[in-house]
Amino acid sequence: FNELTEEILEASYLAQVIEGRAPGLDGRPADLIVDCINTSTIFAYQNIYDVASHLLELALTPNPLSPASGRGDAGGEGIDWGFELQGMLGIMPAPQLVRHIQILYEAMKRAGTRAYVKIGTTGTGGMGLNIPYSHGEKKPSRMLLTKAALAGSHTLLLFLLARTPDAPPIVKEIKPAAAIAWKEIGYGPIRRSGQPIPLYDCPVDAAYELSEALSSQSPDSFGQPLGTVLEAVYIDTGENGRFSVAECTALSTLGQMELITPEEIARATVTEIKGGNTGFDVIAALDGAVMGPSYRAGFLRGAALNRLRQLEAQHGVDSIAFEILGPPRLSKLLFETHLLKRACGTLGAALDRTPEELSQALLRDIEAHQTLRAQAISIGIPILLPDGQHLLRGPALKAHTADEGWVDLRPQNMARWQARLSAIRAEIAQTLTAGETSSRLDRTFPDSQTWQANDTFDIGEVVGWVFTHEDEGQRWKD
Repeated sequence: FNELTEEILEASYLAQVIEGRAPGLDGRPADLIVDCINTSTIFAYQNIYDVASHLLELALTPNPLSPASGRGDAGGEGIDWGFELQGMLGIMPAPQLVRHIQILYEAMKRAGTRAYVKIGTTGTGGMGLNIPYSHGEKKPSRMLLTKAALAGSHTLLLFLLARTPDAPPIVKEIKPAAAIAWKEIGYGPIRRSGQPIPLYDCPVDAAYELSEALSSQSPDSFGQPLGTVLEAVYIDTGENGRFSVAECTALSTLGQMELITPEEIARATVTEIKGGNTGFDVIAALDGAVMGPSYRAGFLRGAALNRLRQLEAQHGVDSIAFEILGPPRLSKLLFETHLLKRACGTLGAALDRTPEELSQALLRDIEAHQTLRAQAISIGIPILLPDGQHLLRGPALKAHTADEGWVDLRPQNMARWQARLSAIRAEIAQTLTAGETSSRLDRTFPDSQTWQANDTFDIGEVVGWVFTHEDEGQRWKD
């Protein structure tokens, strides 16, 4: 639940393995990762539902030591609520998956990992919500659906990872949609959760009364231990454990889960790593199926922006930021760019002043225009004055540092903006002197709708440039 820190990353065994810091790896980082851990099963089958029911039962239990008042005071005497709450928080699956992906991404960046291939799951072996067997739970099982939900979430997070420029160049997922079998066929002890299943007897003449058999007394009081364990012919299906002959037959019959072998999955994985196209990479399938930016939207964008600017002029207002999109850093950058444009008008004028002069010019503008400063502080974006010691703010505060979301009027921030505007101007000049007219450039700066030859600038385009170049937040796949 905390932000990912260096301390958490250092302590993570996953990060240690990927970066080569784990014992026995001699500092050799992971160049290629094939991840066969069924992460969604691990997270989902901690069973948050049973723990939630337990907590609710504790919370609704009347305290017999309290004065009678209807239901009584919720929560029994002596309950360690810190322990109980920690138990609940410790098994919530979504935060665990998010942290897993955070660590995976950061560790692979540091290791320089070149390829990551996940062997995923559908959660139901390819079956639907009508799956008739689900670890002994109701149909459809809440935990099984949680497993499927996490499997889908995991896939989408990997889809985003594959669209991240500094992630491994190759990110793929092979997702079998059938029962994976088999590892071994044999005869021997049958284990559940790693332990042999002990055998008990209950002769007919020792049958329990139904009410007694269904009572809440200790399970150990029922049956007669035989001192031996269950042994039978089995087929080992790996993660799903050992199946009997009859279970395997029912599971694999036509129209049920059916089977896929580990070797087929391995061949597809190796082929994809080598650059082949098996058609089984679900990340590539999502890339081909999602709807990306369209020609029509790009064509109409100019008309929409023109109409918006007409309305700004008609109503005499500047539409800067509302802090609905977020994060507050976006609003901060937009307000700062807007103030620079108001004070200077052009890139050249902003670069001709000293940072101290810029700082004072923006301060005078803020002092003179109530509407301008009210727009910022009313949406939770405070204004840090040039002395760095005083802050203009309203009831809402969307960030707690200047970098995260304060309009920063200090000279050092003005110098930072001058460096940005200088880089933009140099980019424009380079385009002009190179005489580049091909489609290689994303923007043709002179005489365009957003970067005018007369050196004026659009605040949204400037902030978009910051996000692309400074924050390395550019869209990687179109």
